Amino acid sequence: MASLDSILKPVIDDLKAKDIYWKTYKLESNSGAHGVVNGKKVLMFGTNNYLGLSNHPEMVEAAIEATKKYGAGSGAVRPIAGTMDLHIKLEETIARFKKSEAAVYFQTGFAANAGGIPQLLDKETLVLSDELNHGSIIDGVRLSKAEKGIYKHCEVQDLAAKLEEAQKSGKHKKIWVITDGVFSMDGDIAPLGKIQEVCSKYGAYIWVDDAHGDGVLGSHGRGIVDHFNLHGKIEAEMGTFSKAFGVVGGLVSCSSVMKEYMHNKARTYLLSGSAPPATVAACTKALEILEKDDSLVKKLWENTEYFKEKLSKMGLDTGNSQTPIVPIMTGDSTKAKQLSAGLYEEGVFAVPIVFPMVAKDKARVRTQIRADFSKEDLDFALEAIEKVGKNIGLVK
Repeated sequence: MASLDSILKPVIDDLKAKDIYWKTYKLESNSGAHGVVNGKKVLMFGTNNYLGLSNHPEMVEAAIEATKKYGAGSGAVRPIAGTMDLHIKLEETIARFKKSEAAVYFQTGFAANAGGIPQLLDKETLVLSDELNHGSIIDGVRLSKAEKGIYKHCEVQDLAAKLEEAQKSGKHKKIWVITDGVFSMDGDIAPLGKIQEVCSKYGAYIWVDDAHGDGVLGSHGRGIVDHFNLHGKIEAEMGTFSKAFGVVGGLVSCSSVMKEYMHNKARTYLLSGSAPPATVAACTKALEILEKDDSLVKKLWENTEYFKEKLSKMGLDTGNSQTPIVPIMTGDSTKAKQLSAGLYEEGVFAVPIVFPMVAKDKARVRTQIRADFSKEDLDFALEAIEKVGKNIGLVK
């Protein structure tokens, strides 16, 4: 029998040969607007820390105090002895913030999708998923016994046609429609209002992944359901604390019945150690900060509009972005890598996104705007983009 390494190594070599091997960057500072990556001081345009909350002094203090009181870990999974009063308070705070009846906290956003979705999709269910949905949604759907279908990206007409066909067939007791709220590679927003209308017409339920909408969309960053004023009309709004909220963990805001169901059925909840006290306390504090003050959300959007306007004046294509995810479209993978490398040399960290993460002719450098960028930071990055862009023929 061949050694395992001899089987795995050719796969790695093939990834490198095709130039789709993931390089690991070493962050040697906190996740602030200014960081140190691989020993170099850079502006951080490549993180999800949209509001800069991971370094907020109130959140740091909450994490420290929780650790002093409760220790470093919870000691168990949630249903045995791992549900602390901190976990209960966090779920109550999520529900209040999201204006939902109840909420469930998972250890990660991936765990929320991979653990929650398959428990709702049995063999008598049809699930229709947007073709550009996140990998955690795809894995959650694959783990289910449901019949699976895909609809064209954000095309409500195509979704409606598939729902009508399913209704006429009479084969399914349940139909679920699953979509990202904000799509992480293009920064566009799902037309959730129109999706809700057609789902209501055909009796379908909705699970929306709002990982990149939490802290970004809606009043005080409440997310896509608030953005479209759909409170009480969406069965499950999934989200994450690892992006704009600045910590880590997944959430599902839902009905009290669904919460009870998840607490008894979702394996990633049932069979994984609960999040440590410091994490949970910091998550709660993030929501409390946003509840009382939406200035960070407003600043994020001011920075985003300024940055996009300047890129447009350079003649650069930002694709379909409607959010602080701002792709600089290069089309060509080589140009995307050249732009990223050149920006790093100039002191700006932003990663290239190439095939197979996107189509071969849709390569880009993904920049992500933050509330804690100053105008000087944005101008510094814009000057670097223009300089490198001219060097590689992207900017005239």
